[in-house]
This record gives sequence, C-alpha cells and structure tokens, in this order.
Amino acid sequence: MPPIAFQDQIPDNNCFGCGPGNREGLRIKSYWEGEEAVCTYRAEHHHSAGPPQFLNGGIIATLIDCHSVCTAIANAYRLENRPIGSAPHIWCVTAKLNVTYLHPTPLDGPVLLRARITAAGPKKTLLLCSLFSKSDEECARGEVVAVKVPSTWRY
Repeated sequence: MPPIAFQDQIPDNNCFGCGPGNREGLRIKSYWEGEEAVCTYRAEHHHSAGPPQFLNGGIIATLIDCHSVCTAIANAYRLENRPIGSAPHIWCVTAKLNVTYLHPTPLDGPVLLRARITAAGPKKTLLLCSLFSKSDEECARGEVVAVKVPSTWRY
C-alpha cells in the first residue's frame, strides 16, 4: 500500500498551499523519507515570475511554508505516537518564515522540497527546507518556525 500524504490525513484543511480540498490551491503532497519530509511539485505556467521560464518567488515561499508546517504537524503526531489526523487534532501555523532565494527556479520540470526538523518542543518546531530544481540545483532555502495552536483554532 502506498504511503498517504500528510495533507490527505489532516482533516478540514482548506489552505491555498496544502489544503487537498482547495480546488484553486497548490495541493502539495508531503511524505516521510527517513528523518526528512519530501514533496515533489509540478508548477503550472501561470505560477511563473516576470520571466515566464521561472517560478514565482511567492509560490516558492508558499511551497516551503506549507511543506514545512505540514511536516511539523506530522512530527507532532509522531511524537505522540498517534496517526496523523487523529483526535484531538493537532494544528500548527507559521510563526516565522525566512526564505533565501539562491538561483532562479526553472519551470521546465518538477521541484523537490526536502524539510528536516532541527528542533522540536511541545509547542514549537524549527525546520530547514530546501527547494531543488529538476537538475538538483538548490534554488531556495527556508527557515521555518511552526507553532502549535489549540485544536479549537480551526473551528
């Protein structure tokens, strides 16, 4: 049986970047690969920057943000030895996002995101996330702080 994406296990998520139910969104899919979380995403032409052959910086930031926050949520469930999405629900939000753009990101193929947790406590998770082009060039790097919010935050 293939693994189920973190996002497909998080109930009622309508986020533009990671909500599976948001028809207008990016609908990313993240999975564990050892101690890292990975996501492969194929952007559309309308996600371009000024030059049409490159990915827009805001989309890059959204990919890094959403992949990292969903990784923090998945890790919080893992630390509690519970399946992702089980009640009581765990929600995290972005407290800090710092993206460094290293190279223009070509739109000629999928991008790969790799996030790793650098510190995790009961309320806060720190992550580093890199975005790679199809030629394995690191194009952007993000530092993310995700914080837990009460499960009532969602409703």
